[in-house]
Amino acid sequence: MSPSRVEVWRQLGAPTDQEGSVNDPRTRVEHGVRWNEKWIYRGEDGSVDRVVLWHRYDFGGVFRVHPDGSLEPEKLDVE
Repeated sequence: MSPSRVEVWRQLGAPTDQEGSVNDPRTRVEHGVRWNEKWIYRGEDGSVDRVVLWHRYDFGGVFRVHPDGSLEPEKLDVE
């Protein structure tokens, strides 16, 4: 079962930035995942550390962003 928005928020906290929204009609594909809302988590130096992708209310995935720009899927510990 996929985590809910509330569960992801509880585990990761509030995103630093957001791109798109749950009601954004534009759908994008990034790293093989369809999304219309992206939660962006930045490190202290302003670089992107993690992104969470959503398509409407459906969880697309959480990805750790490496310094070279590559992404690694992460698992969340949600109930």
